[in-house]
Amino acid sequence: MQFEIARNALIKPLQLVSAVVERRSTLPVLSNILLELQGNRLVLTSSNQELELSASVDVPDVELEGRITTSARKLSDICRSLPDEAKIQLSLQDAKLLVQSGRSRFTLATLPAEDFPKTESEIDDIALTVTQGQLEELLKSTGFAMAQNDFRPYLNGMLIEVDSGSLRTVATDGHRLAVRALDVPSNVEEKQRMILPRRSALELARLLQEPDEPVTITGGANHFRAQMESCTLVSKLVNSRYADYERVIPRNSPNVLTGNREDLLHACQRALILFSEKFQIASFHLGDNEFKVVARNPDQEFSEESVSVEYDGKPLEVGFNVNYLIDVFSAIRTEKVKIELSDPNSAVLLEPESDENHGASFVVSPSRL
Repeated sequence: MQFEIARNALIKPLQLVSAVVERRSTLPVLSNILLELQGNRLVLTSSNQELELSASVDVPDVELEGRITTSARKLSDICRSLPDEAKIQLSLQDAKLLVQSGRSRFTLATLPAEDFPKTESEIDDIALTVTQGQLEELLKSTGFAMAQNDFRPYLNGMLIEVDSGSLRTVATDGHRLAVRALDVPSNVEEKQRMILPRRSALELARLLQEPDEPVTITGGANHFRAQMESCTLVSKLVNSRYADYERVIPRNSPNVLTGNREDLLHACQRALILFSEKFQIASFHLGDNEFKVVARNPDQEFSEESVSVEYDGKPLEVGFNVNYLIDVFSAIRTEKVKIELSDPNSAVLLEPESDENHGASFVVSPSRL
């Protein structure tokens, strides 16, 4: 392997793939990235055995093709330290990677490309294409509700549900649920489900940087793939069955509130000021076209804020984790939000008011005051 490339051309794909590299892996090769040069195309790949990420870049000046792995951290640090206009020469000599630029010269240790755990090709049962902006909206509208380190594996991930005319993302941690759907054609005839691990879902959202560019989603029994023009993410799936989330979405509750989303969001954010990380439960009073947020903390500090709303129902006092409501109000994009609830002990349904956001539903369980 021997080629020359501009520093600015190499650093972007290098930074993209380096994000998933395991710094302290028990398998040394997972601390490396795989460099594969074929023709004028350089492909960089990283893996943590659950998630594989690859990015490619054109190389105008190639003297010798090849493939090798080397330290992701050291190669990234070298590139970042060089001037923007620098040219970098990389060559493989005696199982070492020689990196040169101007008067700078580095010799890096390598491991064979054959040791790198690349994902095997599998049969795709699902195939569809959306824009990066559409996919980012789906992921960010639901990703906040994923659990972390729950003993139920499926909660530590995101459900990707595909049928012939829609793509849906679902996430829950047992206390809240987020569902977002997008009308899009696919190749499937019957509903297909994939549970994407939390880390993979977050990395995918990070990669979606060009809203108008397409992303092709494919998947099967054991894998999920998102392919963009310059990078590809391949992930294993959570081997678990997702709960029937539709059963926990309350419908036709007798008490209905409609209010300005930003006003409700800001009231909750101000209530959060008094709380610590361990205690974030506020009291919410509904009645007389008023949404009142009352916050008290163990230091006997107190805040109260009232928001004018349209409320059709009986007076209620309900306790909620303020952060849960902030996450929902932040995920909804419409001017107004509709909240449906039955009583202080039942889950609450929050949805965008306008029809254009049909398919977005959020459920939050109340908390004891």
